[in-house]
Amino acid sequence: MDPLAISLWIIRLAFLAALYAFLYLVLRALWRDLQANLRGADRPLGRLRVVASPDGIPSEGSVFALDAINTLGRDVNNTVVVDDAFASGRHAGLTYRGRSWYLEDLGSTNGTWLNGERVVAPMLLGWGDEVQVGRVRLRLDRPDVPPAIR
Repeated sequence: MDPLAISLWIIRLAFLAALYAFLYLVLRALWRDLQANLRGADRPLGRLRVVASPDGIPSEGSVFALDAINTLGRDVNNTVVVDDAFASGRHAGLTYRGRSWYLEDLGSTNGTWLNGERVVAPMLLGWGDEVQVGRVRLRLDRPDVPPAIR
């Protein structure tokens, strides 16, 4: 065999090895990403903790795990049921978009409040912000904060 043929075979084998190494790295990155998503799949995205509830339903200190789309109000089909005379059936919506929480009023009679400010358009929430639905105040907590022991 001449040196040119040998060098072509070496280049072919090196290219094939580089291709397999690239595929291995891509598959390993996909596998790690899949595993990370599976580990966090059963964790809630956030929590709402009841700060004040004049009528006692829900009771103060109650914690509600949140999904990506949540509704708050008196109707039993809501994610967070607020049994308050000043709350509407579907009072407010709380959604997780991208990496942020947004609160919007769903046409309630008495309005939805965020940190004492009336919600007229979807508003950005941060951890620790307080949402008021009727007379019930709820605080948005991180998902990894354990509930308070009472």
